[in-house]
Amino acid sequence: MPHRDEEIALLRREVELLMGEREALLQVVGATAALIAGLESDQLPLAAIEAADLAATTINALSEETLREALAAVNAESTPESVVAVR
Repeated sequence: MPHRDEEIALLRREVELLMGEREALLQVVGATAALIAGLESDQLPLAAIEAADLAATTINALSEETLREALAAVNAESTPESVVAVR
């Protein structure tokens, strides 16, 4: 049984670590979505527009629930429907 208890403790620590990383990633995604939503593409250089479009495409591939969690993680006020679009 001690071996099983060690495995359970190790798995518990790993899950906690992964949950912490998920929270950090949600904050990055939420902040990025909020930043992109506020951009005006006519005032950006082409390279910045392309980078923002890549980020927007990736973010928009997330589920609506995950995007809502990401926005909530940074207290962003927006709705997931086309939150991220380079204008």
